Amino acid sequence: MKNKKTLVLGATTKPDRYAYRAINMLVQKGHTVLAIGQNTGEVAGVKIYTKAIPVKNIDTVTLYLNPSRQRDYYNYIIEAQPKRVVFNPGTENPELYQLLELNNIKAEVACTLVLLATNQY
Repeated sequence: MKNKKTLVLGATTKPDRYAYRAINMLVQKGHTVLAIGQNTGEVAGVKIYTKAIPVKNIDTVTLYLNPSRQRDYYNYIIEAQPKRVVFNPGTENPELYQLLELNNIKAEVACTLVLLATNQY
């Protein structure tokens, strides 16, 4: 499987959260992971930053932020020019879908955990 450099937006150190599980599973599957969340910390050896960090060659941005919190990251995501943005359950956002389409970035409404578990990531 190809290493897909992934940015997790909405990362957390809380083990009961899906973003936490996603970071663990991405690392287990051999993907390079960058993470941004509300609080600093570390999950599976991945440092969580609280501010936008410089990124290059991002394959996937996976969202764990509700639509109102995504607005702060619209330009950041578009400037990162990922191949796709995965909208996990609860993060669906038609406004951002349109912005991504205008910038030739694929919007995928899916569950990162399911994609990884079924080798569709």
